[in-house]
Order: sequence, then C-alpha cells, then structure tokens
Amino acid sequence: MKLFKREKPASAAPAWPPEQYEPVIRSSICTGEQVACMRERETGKLHEVMLLRTEADREEFCRENRILRVSTCNIRTFLI
Repeated sequence: MKLFKREKPASAAPAWPPEQYEPVIRSSICTGEQVACMRERETGKLHEVMLLRTEADREEFCRENRILRVSTCNIRTFLI
C-alpha cells in the first residue's frame, strides 16, 4: 500500500519511425550522465527518451527501439 506516492498514468510514447529518427546517447563529459535520445535525421534535433542509469536501462532502450546488438558502437554518442 502506497500512502504518499501516486502512480503516474501511463502515457503513450510517440512513434519513432526509423527513416526519420536515429537512436543516440547523449553523454556528459563532466558527470558521465547518459541520456537516451532520438535524433531527427533532417534537422539533428534531439528528443530525450530516458535517463540511462544502469546497463539494464541501456538494454531496455535498445530492445524498445529494435537495436540488435547492445553496445556503444552501434549507437552514436554525443558528448556535451
């Protein structure tokens, strides 16, 4: 039983067509924080999808976006 914590309603995630969007990881040089993003191929604009805290988060991002191999060389990394 949760007394003070409310559950967030499930929101429908936007569809990311692979011909328009590319999965990328934005990584901070200072803190090493990594954020999974979808990058528009035409404009280069980044849309943040999720914070990557563990390797399981990275695997979930790859599974959701149908990336076969889970490694950093298959996903572009942008350093900020």
